[in-house]
Parts: sequence; structure tokens; C-alpha cells
Amino acid sequence: MARDLDAIAAETSLATAYSVLFKPRVSVMVIITAAVGLYLGDLRSGVNPLHLQALFALAGVALVTCGSSVLNQVLERKSDALIPRTRSRPMVTGRIGLLHGLLLGFAAVVGGTLVLATKTNVLTTTLTLLTAIAYVSIYTPLKRISTLNTFIGAFPGALPPLIGWTAARGQIEWPGVALFAVLFVWQFPHFMAIGWLYRDDYLLGGIRVAASQQPIQWAARSSVFQALFYAVLMIPAALWTTYLGVTGLPYAVAATLLSLWYLWSTIRFAGILRDPAVTVENRALAKNLLKVSVMYLPLLMAAMLLNAQGRAPF
Repeated sequence: MARDLDAIAAETSLATAYSVLFKPRVSVMVIITAAVGLYLGDLRSGVNPLHLQALFALAGVALVTCGSSVLNQVLERKSDALIPRTRSRPMVTGRIGLLHGLLLGFAAVVGGTLVLATKTNVLTTTLTLLTAIAYVSIYTPLKRISTLNTFIGAFPGALPPLIGWTAARGQIEWPGVALFAVLFVWQFPHFMAIGWLYRDDYLLGGIRVAASQQPIQWAARSSVFQALFYAVLMIPAALWTTYLGVTGLPYAVAATLLSLWYLWSTIRFAGILRDPAVTVENRALAKNLLKVSVMYLPLLMAAMLLNAQGRAPF
């Protein structure tokens, strides 16, 4: 009986460790945005979106995403150990060893790539693999070198809906690029809010983001400028799919209202410029922008799906 309990406890511990390594919230968002691109692409092709190949495509994307998350934590285990928010991660505590983490990460990436190679097309497989390589091999090490990591990392971060589109259509087309643009632009106010909210953690871990620059006044200006620039750009980016005929007028109205809400929250975030050293008030402004950004994207995607125009010309 004791052995059975020990075995159950070990399995539970391992399952918990895997769930942390796979970053489920990030992975779910990647799968959802890829699914939106796949759905819209299938409608354009006149195909029923609920087909088996679509499920295989999303499964492949999910595996590669989870594997990339594991490899990211393998590379960041030392900096994670310096940050209170991440020092309990499995790679830091030793619940998952280095070899275990490497094998798990590479197995998931290779497995997902094989699924995509056999069930989708060469372009989709290549884009997904390039996303993993860019995220793990370029973005992750660059986080300790330059603040450009946010801009560079936005490219692999924005690829999932385009990958979904190519899985359905087999080629890169303007609607897929428009979906890519939505995610690319959305990330900047979102990450500026995260950067400011966890500024102290990034300083401790040696992570180079806009908010961790010195002096603090420069960090605040850089964070606010980037957030405002991309929040304004979010309005035409969100409306691009309507211009291309992928979505209709109801979506355009919803996208405009949602994007103005996102912009207003970003303008409020600019309040950190009054006195960047003030902690409580500035954290509240950053937290509000983060909350709005997390709600904005799924609401925008839902509006796209509800007002998708199928085979409308673009």
C-alpha cells in the first residue's frame, strides 16, 4: 500500500512538473490563435473547418509549442533561480534534470514536426519549426543581451495564426499576413505592462527589457513610447482583415471599440511617467493594461470567428 502511495505521489509530482514546463496558458493561447487562422483559411477554401486534418495540425503545433517551452526553461534555469516568481520551476528545483528536460523538449518538438510533416504541408511544417528555433535559439539567449529581444521575439510569437492559415491554404496570403500583424502588434503593450509589473524580477534575473533599463526615467519613457505606438497601430492592424474581406462590418465595429479600449488602457499606463519610482500606483496601471490585453485578444478573435466572411473576395 505504501509503495502504491509513493508511486502515485511520484506520478502526480511528475505530471505537475510537466504542466509547469509546458506553460499551459501560453500554449493554449498559441493553439487558439492557430485555430483561428486554420478556421478562416478553411472557410476561404470552402472546406468544413471541423475535419480530422485540422485536429492533427493543431496537435502538431501544440507539441512543438510545448517542446519549445521546455527548452526555454532548460536554457533559463540559472536566471530563473534568481527570480522569486520562477525559482520554483522544475528545472530550477531539480525535479526535472537537465538531460530529462532536453530529451522531453526535443521529443515534443520532433514529434510535433513529424505530425505536421505527415498531416499538413511543407510550408506549415517549416514555419512551425522556424518558430521553435527562433524562440529557443534566438529570442531566449537574446533576453540577457539586448532589449531588442522583445521586438525579435514578437515574430515567432505572432506566427501561430499564419501557421494555421497555411495549414488550411498551403501558401502565405495577405489574410494570413493580416492575422500575423494582429498578434505582432498586440504583443507590445502586453509585454510593456508585464515588463513594468515585474521590473524588479527582470533586474534580479539580468533580463533585458524596456522596463529594466537604467535610469528608471528612461525605462518608463521607453516602455510608454513603445506601448502607445503599437496601441495606436493596433487599430488599423485589427481592421485589416475587414479590408481584405475576411471579416465584415460587425467585426470592424467590434474591433474598433476593442482597440480604442486597448488604447485607452495604454494611455492610462502612461501615467507611470509622472513619477516612475512610485511603486503601488504604477503597478496598478501596469496590471490594468495587462488585464485588458489578456481580455482584448480572445475577444477580438471571437469577433473574427463570429463574423467570418468565408469565400468573400480579397
